[in-house]
Amino acid sequence: MKNTHLTYRHKNILLSAAAVIIACIFLFPLYWIVVNSFKLDSEIFAGTPTLWPEDFTLKAYKDQLGSLSVTMKNSVIIAAGSMLLSLCLSVPAAYGLARYKVRGMKVFVLIFLITQMLPASLVLTPLFLIFSKLGILNSYWAPILSTATISIPFIVLMLRPGFLSMPKELEDAAKIDGCNALTAFFRIAIPISKPTVITAACFSFVFAWNDLAYSMTFNTKEVMRPMTSAIYTFMNQYGTKWNSIMAYGVLLILPSCIIFVTMQKHIVEGMTSGSVKG
Repeated sequence: MKNTHLTYRHKNILLSAAAVIIACIFLFPLYWIVVNSFKLDSEIFAGTPTLWPEDFTLKAYKDQLGSLSVTMKNSVIIAAGSMLLSLCLSVPAAYGLARYKVRGMKVFVLIFLITQMLPASLVLTPLFLIFSKLGILNSYWAPILSTATISIPFIVLMLRPGFLSMPKELEDAAKIDGCNALTAFFRIAIPISKPTVITAACFSFVFAWNDLAYSMTFNTKEVMRPMTSAIYTFMNQYGTKWNSIMAYGVLLILPSCIIFVTMQKHIVEGMTSGSVKG
């Protein structure tokens, strides 16, 4: 028994060590971006790479402060708008597919899965023609609608198992107490599925925040473009400002990191909700 316990302990130690090594490998590029953002270009291209800045400087970050406000405002508006639109449409859709017998439901789910496999470049031209006819090019609506159309199927597929695993008796009891179907949805279904809805909101926000293709295609005005498009400003005829690109990259991924760190509990709970039933 003692030997078995030692073997089990050694196995856990080996697995933990392997997990730490794998995590370090995957996180090293992120570490390298952060470290190089505090270096000068001369040190970045030095013959011997340094794991920590010899001349620690915040110049690259200070250079961003003047032009960051406009692009950040655009990114926040696009990401928040896409998130709200996606939730307003996908949460009722997922609930309906989970609670009601809809003819051709399997076909709907299959279509949602297929849309997740379509590359962004495939839908750029049709969306551009549609938005041009609607007259919403060079506005916030074009990237908001385009990113929402991609995230809605993903959110529906994420939320539907959670609604399926929710006991229907709770809604029946609420209806006995005087609630109708709509009131039961808002007072019972959504509060119980709160972790899954929060997870869906986080993924939708981050997806729209990281978008580049739609924002560059549908907005030709510089003042309307988000943070992801401004990284090209550091590449000009005189060369590339690598420390500025690294600093800008850190500022670009910082909101996503904050969201996933602060919402980690809800995201883990939301991703596992309804995992045994689909």
